[in-house]
Amino acid sequence: MRKTEIPESVKIIGRNIKIIIKGKNLKVRHVAHDSDLDIEALRRYMLGKQIMGVDKLVRISKALNVEISELFQNL
Repeated sequence: MRKTEIPESVKIIGRNIKIIIKGKNLKVRHVAHDSDLDIEALRRYMLGKQIMGVDKLVRISKALNVEISELFQNL
């Protein structure tokens, strides 16, 4: 069991990343590579299982070629 529960906002951001990747027909491994992340780390972020730092959010948004604000939709 976790010491602290993952906030809902982290899960929403993860879902948004997943939706953008699918919508642009991208491969998760390519997005991970372009954002200089381990593929498993990116998958944990997408599943809302791990909290992302601002630096990672910026790198992911650049790899997806979207404004960072798009990752925060529906918060």
